[in-house]
Order: sequence, then C-alpha cells, then structure tokens
Amino acid sequence: MSFGPGSDGVVATWVRDLGLPGLVDIHVHFLPQRVMRKVWAFFDDAERHYGTAWPVWYRETEERRLDILRKLGVEQFAPLVYPHKPGMAKWLNEWAREFAAREPDAVPTATVYPEPDAAEYVEQALRAGVRCVKVHVQVGAFDPRDPQLEAVWGMLTDAGIPVVVHCGHGPVRGEFTGLDVFAEVLAEHPRLTAVLAHAGMPEFGAALDLLDRFPNTYLDTTMVGTPFAERLSPLPPDWVARLADVPHRVALGTDFPNIPYPYATQLRAIAQWAAADERLGEQFLRAVLYETPKALLNDARGR
Repeated sequence: MSFGPGSDGVVATWVRDLGLPGLVDIHVHFLPQRVMRKVWAFFDDAERHYGTAWPVWYRETEERRLDILRKLGVEQFAPLVYPHKPGMAKWLNEWAREFAAREPDAVPTATVYPEPDAAEYVEQALRAGVRCVKVHVQVGAFDPRDPQLEAVWGMLTDAGIPVVVHCGHGPVRGEFTGLDVFAEVLAEHPRLTAVLAHAGMPEFGAALDLLDRFPNTYLDTTMVGTPFAERLSPLPPDWVARLADVPHRVALGTDFPNIPYPYATQLRAIAQWAAADERLGEQFLRAVLYETPKALLNDARGR
C-alpha cells in the first residue's frame, strides 16, 4: 500500500487512484488580508512564541492559494476564521459569508467570542446557512464555559453544525486550554458535533477518550503526525490501534496555508497510519480524506 504522495504535484493523481473525486479539508484558513498579514507576522516570530521556526509554506495571494488548493484536488473546504478579541467575530462572519458566496468550493463558516451579542450573531449566521464554526480557545484566550457562550453551544447542538474547536494545549498552553476544560462543555451539551482540532494535541489519548464518551465528537488531522509536529508533540505508541476503533470519526484538516511544509506531508502522515494496521487501509483513507469531512460539512443534523 502506498505511503502517500511524495509531493504536491502528485496529490491529485494519488487521490483519484484511491477512487475519490477529490479531498474535503475541514481546517483551512482564509482571512481578510490585513488579518492574514498579522497572522503571518506572528509566525515570522515563532521562535519567540513557540521556540521553533515556522516558515509559512503557502505565503501567496488569495487567488494563488485558491488555485493551489484546486490543483491539489481539494473539492471542498471550510475556510475558518477566528477572533482574538471582542468585537471581531461578527465582521469576520460577514467576511466569511461573502468569501463563500464567491468561491463555490468554500462552505460558509462562522466563529464566536464570549461577548454580549454572541448568541445574536451566531443565530444570524445559522439563518444565513453557515455549515461550520471555528472556536479558537487558545488564540482567543477565553473560557469555553463562559456563560455568554451557553446559548451558543445550545444553538449549535440543535443545528448539528460541526464546531472545529482548538481547545488543546498545543502548540503552547493557554489559561483555558486543555481537554478537561472542554470536556465540561461536552458534558453540558453531549450532542454537540465537536471536531477537536489537531486531534487535541498534545493530549491525543484524552481526545480519543472523549470520542468514547461523546458519539458526536470527532478529531481532525491538522498537523498531526507530520515530522514538524512529531518534534513538538509526538503521537503515543497506541495511536494507530486506537484509530482502528473510530475510523469514521477522523476528518482531514491541514491548516493550509499556515503550515511550515508542503500539503502532501499531511497526507503522507495519514497514509502511514492507514498502512500500519490492517483494520485501516484504503477504506480508512477514503473516510478521512473525503467521506467523513464531506458528511460533516453537508449533513447537519436537526436542521
């Protein structure tokens, strides 16, 4: 069995050889230009923030980044936005809605921050047809148990909208990061369709434990198992064996364009997991790369 594409140039062919019409990526970032510039400036100073260099591989114009995704064979993606302070989320949601309206392979997304009008603008996003929400506990530096988010979690649960939640300690610990903290949200809203970004990095075992407890909880693969991430947060020895118990609860995510390596690197990591256990194989690849993220982004329950 193939261990994945050797370079970006062969990704589309490799995907077709798996019998898939393309890739569906649930964790991609497109942002307003001035916000993206600030994100890239942060990564330029990553040695101070994270203790390691983080050269953004796809530092290109928006048009060029879209073209790259399409040449890779990405059929559909969730362009995730996120605020780092109050007052940002509502206009980011408006920008994301406009972006998805003009780019047919992008699904409409939204975000939220604990503030008085959070429930109001999330309700507006739901009415407008949002299909994925990003919650960034680490960057936002907020408590996901904040009472101002209680109604939001309830609305998202009822809508069946997948919520990609960066709640793990990776790449650096925050005041309110940790899967134990987000587990309290899940305990209050056990039907929430939660996608643990970066598979809960570095608490991979705890993330899989949450999948055992909450049937609507998933993992995304963002950066997981790549050589870069393995230096910072290595996977546990039983990772592949435990994936075999939840093969349809893992969805492709990459963090494109803000990754310090080619897109194909993530696909190779996933392919190596598939090849390491006979219970996985190509059926696992088809689920992770297409079937599961496709269903998450297009089959919201309760709507």
